[in-house]
Amino acid sequence: MGEKQTLDEEFQQFATARWPRLLRTAYLLTGEQHAAEDLVQSSLERVYVSWRKVSAADDPDAYVRRVMVNAHARKHRKRLKEYLSLNGDTGVDRELPERGDRMAQADDRAALLRALAQLPPRQREAVVLRYWEDLSEAQAAECMGCSVGAVKSNASKGLAKLRAIPVLAGAVGSRGTWG
Repeated sequence: MGEKQTLDEEFQQFATARWPRLLRTAYLLTGEQHAAEDLVQSSLERVYVSWRKVSAADDPDAYVRRVMVNAHARKHRKRLKEYLSLNGDTGVDRELPERGDRMAQADDRAALLRALAQLPPRQREAVVLRYWEDLSEAQAAECMGCSVGAVKSNASKGLAKLRAIPVLAGAVGSRGTWG
């Protein structure tokens, strides 16, 4: 088996294994299923070109997240607000906990997704990376290509806006955690 074929197979395994999580993150960034699919696909295309370098990196997942956040930021720099299309499968519902009232959870999730879509892109990125992807401030800063202070500021402002929405008041805790 040639080196190119081996690299192709490694990339295919990586992309297949990471697709659901990347799609979920992209959906949270874009607020729309088709845009999320396009974002993941275009990001993976960019990663494929550099797969030899990416696969040798300490954290290929972080590299792909960075590519995805940068691609989203480039595409949506001029937009301040986006609106969700809640039709169809978002991929997000696969992570619902098995306990509790699933209808209430779905309503809460829909409200949260609509609220996230109304945040400015950098605030949304910071909130998604810090609290949904559970990255550290340093990891989020690296992914967003900014300082830790910018992540803290954007996450703080984003959470404050989310807390100001009455339906989310109970979902966004006082210390910046969901629930």
